[in-house]
Amino acid sequence: MKILIVDDHNLFREGLAAMIRQEPGIEVVGLVGTVQETVAAVRTHKPDIVLMDYSLPDGTGAEATRQIMQEFPDCKVIFMTMSERDEDLFAAVRSGAVGYLMKNTTLPKLVDALKSVHRGGSALSSLMTLRLMKEFSRTKDASHATDPALGRLTPREKEILAQIAAGKGNQEIAAALFISENTVKSHVHYILEKLNLQDRKEVAIFAREHGYR
Repeated sequence: MKILIVDDHNLFREGLAAMIRQEPGIEVVGLVGTVQETVAAVRTHKPDIVLMDYSLPDGTGAEATRQIMQEFPDCKVIFMTMSERDEDLFAAVRSGAVGYLMKNTTLPKLVDALKSVHRGGSALSSLMTLRLMKEFSRTKDASHATDPALGRLTPREKEILAQIAAGKGNQEIAAALFISENTVKSHVHYILEKLNLQDRKEVAIFAREHGYR
């Protein structure tokens, strides 16, 4: 299991690496402290799991995670942070992370989390899971109301929104709606712009939260 540690405090990441290296079957392949360094290190070392801090000097761990997911969707990201803010937790999960741990987590619990994620599971404390469930319930209830952002979309863009929610790629959407793939790309661009979203994954999440399947 190859691990990349991301934290802007050198002493913390060095100490964490020293502890993790004592565990059999786990290799720490890099220690970095910025978004830019993180993406470069993932490209170089191809880690199985990235232990990600939330606040970094040149951005957030969520921004780094989105970039990683775009290039290396099989890479797993676990946030390890001091932030207990709901908005940071939600942003981390929306970016593609599969875990969110606090920095006061014990080493045995961290190792268990790494093993769980490596096997395809997640790493969320019961408290974090409860917060996510409450947010999911809130957004599900809110989806029944009309979102002003949806009013900015054309009927065709709403059709494409539904196709994205169903997990279809541009080529499949083009075939289903009898339009060119370039036209689909153009519509997706305007959807991102009108909904103020970053990427296709966020579009799919938005669509499902608002009743598109």
